[in-house]
Amino acid sequence: MEAATSAASVFELKSGRFTLPNLRLFHTDMNQFADQLEKQVNMAPAFFQNTPVVIDLGQLSGQSTDVDFALLVGLMRGQGMVPIGIRGGTPRQQELAELMELAILSEQHNNERSKPTATKATADKKTAGHAAVAQKPQGSKLVTRPVRSGQRIYAAGGDLVITAQVSSGAEVIADGNIHVYGTLRGRALAGVKGNRHARVFCHNLQAELISIAGHYRVNEALKEEQMNRPVQISLSGKKLEIQPL
Repeated sequence: MEAATSAASVFELKSGRFTLPNLRLFHTDMNQFADQLEKQVNMAPAFFQNTPVVIDLGQLSGQSTDVDFALLVGLMRGQGMVPIGIRGGTPRQQELAELMELAILSEQHNNERSKPTATKATADKKTAGHAAVAQKPQGSKLVTRPVRSGQRIYAAGGDLVITAQVSSGAEVIADGNIHVYGTLRGRALAGVKGNRHARVFCHNLQAELISIAGHYRVNEALKEEQMNRPVQISLSGKKLEIQPL
């Protein structure tokens, strides 16, 4: 009987013992984070490739500032890491982490027994400053209204298509491409789960920040001839290329 039951089983779920690297975040300046991360990875590139990493927010205790998890995850994936979850943080920071499908790891688990728990976005996660996030990967997401300052829209598992403007202070995120058939003034982060082939298209580039697979460029680094016109943005190596449409 036991043999028959064993043969019929498709899988077995057991606790494992793994030592997972912890990335301890001391503050939320993503410019400094990107510089330090690149230097760290360049010291031992092979070590970080496809390495699962836990983001430790314990050192941010008492800080109410939001963590830009979309950019943080993109930067880590761009360097070959695989962020799987967070430890610590405020309820607000944990909520933002869940939007990026990061597991919330209990403080009582040590590095050798870290076990991500399943999380899913629910309808009650909606807030005034954030748009609803799909509970499972799907195709392209279409937005027909202007994206206002403070809003965050995420297209999980596909492209994000916006037929209106994206205001300053807004954030549009996609696992795939981002299409903005209007003025892009906010932040656009495409390929946030490491898709280096993702692109950003817009009819009028005035973005505060553009990112593809963790490689980004801020408004101050954009050339005058690239601004206020239709463009497509792609990733070549570690550099963003901006071309007119």
